[in-house]
Amino acid sequence: MELKLNNGVSMPALGLGVFQSPPEETTAAVQTALEVGYRHIDTAAAYGNEREVGEGIRRSGLPREEVFIETKVWVSDYGYDQALHAWDKAVGKLGVDQLDLLILHQPAPDRMEKTIAAYKALETLLQDGRVRAIGVSNFMPHHLQQLLGETETVPAVNQIELHPYFQQREVQAADAEHGILTQAWSPIGGITFYPGWGENRKNVMRDPAIAAVAQSHGKTPAQVMLRWHLQQGRSAIPKSTNPVRIAENFDVFGFELSPAELRTIDALDTGVRSGPDPEVARPERFAMVIPEA
Repeated sequence: MELKLNNGVSMPALGLGVFQSPPEETTAAVQTALEVGYRHIDTAAAYGNEREVGEGIRRSGLPREEVFIETKVWVSDYGYDQALHAWDKAVGKLGVDQLDLLILHQPAPDRMEKTIAAYKALETLLQDGRVRAIGVSNFMPHHLQQLLGETETVPAVNQIELHPYFQQREVQAADAEHGILTQAWSPIGGITFYPGWGENRKNVMRDPAIAAVAQSHGKTPAQVMLRWHLQQGRSAIPKSTNPVRIAENFDVFGFELSPAELRTIDALDTGVRSGPDPEVARPERFAMVIPEA
């Protein structure tokens, strides 16, 4: 299943995420995913596993043009020249000469001038053909508004925390208004275990309403949640290093949720964020240096 980005580029709707995947497990996970049928891998400079993603893609034996590679520029590389160099680091580690999608990892509103300058570097990379599409991650509507007011290119994608318990409808609406594709990170709620954020979390994988829908289709809760994203036009990037779950998460194209089932899942929104709040400055985390290729 492909989604058309606002610049005409096609992107597989479902991708493998590798957030918190240890480098030593990432190569095998990527290779497994590509063997199962995934054609979209999402990584980031800050994950520390771009090199292993590249190795997994090479080991798959697939032609480069068959794999959609998405990665992210970390905040310490914001600024115009710094973001151009972040591309050098990313392609050097991934072992490719073009990225399919390059996005800014955080709005970092405490240094928005540098964020805007970094996005202008992404625009240059797009014009030069070094990336096929550009976008953002964790941008709230007012961050998008500022970005759109100071740059020329509407982001192709906004990757945000999005699962049944946290649906960010106002962000989805802002994305849709501007023709930006919403991409869900933590699409099956795994971020409910994000270290250091939030208290008294509920595990969406154990939600009885989702379990009932899953049982009626002979599917798992994870498969139902991924189907929910896809039927509502979003991209989703579930993370796993377990070969069985990697395959299971891709097996979501042979069934369909009814309008009533979609409404049941929509009704589970708590409005409570589980991952980091993009409005909160994290100077120590933002200062993390991304190594050279």
